[in-house]
Amino acid sequence: MNIQIFATKKSSDGRKAERWFKERRIRFQYIDMNQKGMSAGELRSVCQAVGGLDALIDPNAKDQDTLALIRYLSDEDRFYKLLDNPQIMRLPVVRNGRQATVGYCPDVWSGWE
Repeated sequence: MNIQIFATKKSSDGRKAERWFKERRIRFQYIDMNQKGMSAGELRSVCQAVGGLDALIDPNAKDQDTLALIRYLSDEDRFYKLLDNPQIMRLPVVRNGRQATVGYCPDVWSGWE
């Protein structure tokens, strides 16, 4: 298993995901979205795994201006806007190879073991 957790230090679900994997002694790589972020290839892979960009966008994000703008963009422009603005993404994003989840999903992760 090659687990990657994309989250921010302020994300409570990100901390819960980190604790879930630590408790089960599963090795993971934690990527702070404020410092590094996701590459375009990683974001495309996650979009494919979770069913599209709409599953990644958090409708309750604080940056309402970007959320309003992203609704009216083409799919390709939405992709790059999401890549440039990770603060509107639902976190944590947890990847295991080609599989991925958005949000806190311990039921899915237990199936990865």
